[in-house]
Amino acid sequence: MATASATMDIPASADEVWQLIGGFNSLPDWVPFIPQSELSEGGRVRRLQTDDGTVVVERLQVFDHAAKTYSYSFVESPFPVTGYLATIKVEALGEGARVTWSGRFEPVGVSDEEVVTLFGGVYQGGLEALRANYPA
Repeated sequence: MATASATMDIPASADEVWQLIGGFNSLPDWVPFIPQSELSEGGRVRRLQTDDGTVVVERLQVFDHAAKTYSYSFVESPFPVTGYLATIKVEALGEGARVTWSGRFEPVGVSDEEVVTLFGGVYQGGLEALRANYPA
């Protein structure tokens, strides 16, 4: 099982950050390379479309509003992995917040390093876009 993660400190309260990113359908609100998200199955499944037209379908596995975290898995994706489970978590950090986006997965037909680099880049790019919403 391979893992990847990215962490970013944000100069806003954990509550404020969670308000922006805590909805399962909120990725287009803060990730520019995911302009479209549609919910189905009572809000438990989201169909994402990336800016290049790629479609990814994800299922919400765990949602904990009080702990400011949720986890999701792939239903359908073009990525060479199985057993994908990712988590987004917001934690209070003094006056600000620390956001961690992490995932675990089993590569299929590619090396661990290739998919760790792929998802690490996705998570880091997403968190950099999030950080841009909060000028210092």
